[in-house]
Amino acid sequence: MPYLHIQISGAADDALAANVARQATELTARLLGKDPSLTAVVVDFIAPGRWFIGGRPLSGGGPRSYHWMVSITDETNTKREKAVYLEAVHRAMDELLGGVAEHSYVHVADLRASAYGFGGLTQEHRYQHPA
Repeated sequence: MPYLHIQISGAADDALAANVARQATELTARLLGKDPSLTAVVVDFIAPGRWFIGGRPLSGGGPRSYHWMVSITDETNTKREKAVYLEAVHRAMDELLGGVAEHSYVHVADLRASAYGFGGLTQEHRYQHPA
């Protein structure tokens, strides 16, 4: 039941957003073992003049940047799995965006099961009361 929020520098592009969401769902399922039918993805585009690296806006040209945040339940993935995931995400985004700034970020947020959930139930509750 991961939730992904992906921000990309540049003008809004629905086709790119769909490709990024598809890739996000696939990578998260394959590398982190998450159920794709429960994966939610939001893709936002940020104008290059509002995205800064080193105090300088990306509107001056150069590669695009992204911030990829995935929320997962704590203790469901190993450090190695997360490291492999981060590397794969960066490669995929580099390909999808035609090159990316080194200062592009992937954040795997390990959230406590008692403080994270969906449909009004925590992951802890779902673990203790399987359907």
